[in-house]
Amino acid sequence: QVQVRESGGDLVQPGESLNLPCSFSGVADDGYARGWFRQVPGKEREGVSCISSNYGITHYTDSVKGRFTISRDDDKNTLYLQMDSLKPEDTARYYCAVVTRLDCSGSWWDHVLDAWGQGTLVTVSS
Repeated sequence: QVQVRESGGDLVQPGESLNLPCSFSGVADDGYARGWFRQVPGKEREGVSCISSNYGITHYTDSVKGRFTISRDDDKNTLYLQMDSLKPEDTARYYCAVVTRLDCSGSWWDHVLDAWGQGTLVTVSS
């Protein structure tokens, strides 16, 4: 059974940084990509970033390019999202998930294992 647990969310001011770790269990050595998503009340969940297993190829949604960095440590079954230069529009609950593809090409956000954690809340406000 796949389980995910996100953490690291906090209330920060615009321009500050956060690092979100996400631990996976039950998916060791599956070879699949991993993704970060976010959701605000009343809106659909948005794919933020994805990282492949082989070669660590990444994809970012346009609004976070140059500010967010995704990484993974497969020895620890952990995914990370380093968020710099945070903006109020980054305020959301952030989730991680297994992307049921080997890479992050095309609409990777539509190929996600239905195993979600509680998410972690990021609030950017002055």
